[in-house]
Amino acid sequence: MITSVRHWISDAFNSQVLQKKRHVWVDYLRGIVIILVVYHHAFLGMVKNGVSVPQSIMDANMAAYSFRMPLFFIFSGIFTALTLSSKSFKAIAWNKFNLLFYPYVIWSIIQITLQIIFSDYTHSDGTYRDYLYILYQPKRLAHFWYLPALFNATIVFVLIKSKFKISPNYHLLLGVLFFLLAPFINNISIMSNWMRFYIFLVIGDTLSHYILKREVQEQLKKAAYFLAFIPIFIIAQFYYFNVIGVRSLENDSATFQINYVSYIFRELGFLTISLIGCTTFILLAFLIEKWNRWKWLRIVGFHSLYIYIMHVIVVGFIRIIFLRFFGVDNYLVLLLTAIVFGVTVPIIFYNLVGKKYLWFLFSTQRRSAPNSKVVESNMKTSDLRIPPLHSTVNNM
Repeated sequence: MITSVRHWISDAFNSQVLQKKRHVWVDYLRGIVIILVVYHHAFLGMVKNGVSVPQSIMDANMAAYSFRMPLFFIFSGIFTALTLSSKSFKAIAWNKFNLLFYPYVIWSIIQITLQIIFSDYTHSDGTYRDYLYILYQPKRLAHFWYLPALFNATIVFVLIKSKFKISPNYHLLLGVLFFLLAPFINNISIMSNWMRFYIFLVIGDTLSHYILKREVQEQLKKAAYFLAFIPIFIIAQFYYFNVIGVRSLENDSATFQINYVSYIFRELGFLTISLIGCTTFILLAFLIEKWNRWKWLRIVGFHSLYIYIMHVIVVGFIRIIFLRFFGVDNYLVLLLTAIVFGVTVPIIFYNLVGKKYLWFLFSTQRRSAPNSKVVESNMKTSDLRIPPLHSTVNNM
């Protein structure tokens, strides 16, 4: 009986990933970031449903806002460039379509449909018009904006990197230009979203020349670097809350009354704050890898794509059950329960049901057996499931 339970848990959480030769620090960091994402949407759901939440919970949510999603783009930039020497543009584009854009369309349709059906319980203002937003306004579809944004940014990145071959410095300047122009076309977020985050993809590409080296990683695992960045992080957050003003990466340019000088300085200040947050948590991830603790975070990080896709649906149902049927409105109980289920249920669903029976919800192609060499090759360009170490990269 005990053995059977252990096997079920192992299969449900795909604990075999802990035995694979992977970039462990990235799995740790992806685990941390995806938990912050679930926390963010659980928090928003509670506020929208009238649950009283203390200011500290709100502040913690906004503190993570400046670096949470940029980290995902930095990850992608680090590893996408590695594929350019071994895969054609067509192969990379198809891989990204399968990994990002296809599940975006499928799960957007699923979530919109559920929001319409259960609108009386979710306080959702979803309408049939939302199906059209899939094509041009993903920002209106809650968290799903990220998937087409990363898909489009990656396609543009690969084109510029492989066809135009501009220098890294000019590429960074182009990324900054996209970052500054994006808010002016927020009414077409299928464009503005990738432009807003493109700079982080380019920064990830720049970092890849250093951060994947063994000697650099050994230095980054030293606690002194993380401890040194903590006061810098605190000062940056203080500036973020009290000078720039707490806001999202996607705010409209009208916020600044089109005072272009003020706009540029505030935007670049916000970009700097984002990068300080990203650096701090990258150093934390290296430190956790050195400690070799909390391995469950690696499992969470490995499955972050599936958590990202499904967590809002799970969190929504948990909130309905607790508020409507159990009458529980304690913010801490709701928040912790939503996070736990929002993280674990998607992992279990994918591993026990999705991967084998409902694979078409996640990809146009059924995945091969785990021990297949083809799978190892295909995983090299995964954006939310970090690939195994390449022979050309210093192994850890």
